[in-house]
Amino acid sequence: MKAEAENHNRLTCEVEFTLKVIGGRWKVLIIRELIEGVKRFGELQRSLNGITQKMLSQQLRELEEDGIIHREVYPQIPPKVEYSLTLLGESLKPILYAMHEWGIKYSSQIKKRN
Repeated sequence: MKAEAENHNRLTCEVEFTLKVIGGRWKVLIIRELIEGVKRFGELQRSLNGITQKMLSQQLRELEEDGIIHREVYPQIPPKVEYSLTLLGESLKPILYAMHEWGIKYSSQIKKRN
């Protein structure tokens, strides 16, 4: 029983840590967009309906600080900045695909109830 409680506490800790990195309304959606490939700021903003420029900048900065995305600045005028997933960010793909599959199953269950 003690070992089971320790495993639960450990799992909870790692799950909380993961949610700290990718949690919130926008981060998973940003990552989803970058799974498709390299994007510029404007492309991301257009694809994320309702996100403000300030919020997108903040979320991108946090994802970059956490090593999930890479920000490439090209020395030209006007400035060109591109965002892509790092290897660490790429490692989130199976998690997001699993979330997608779970969402499909969950939504079908909800439809069956109604």
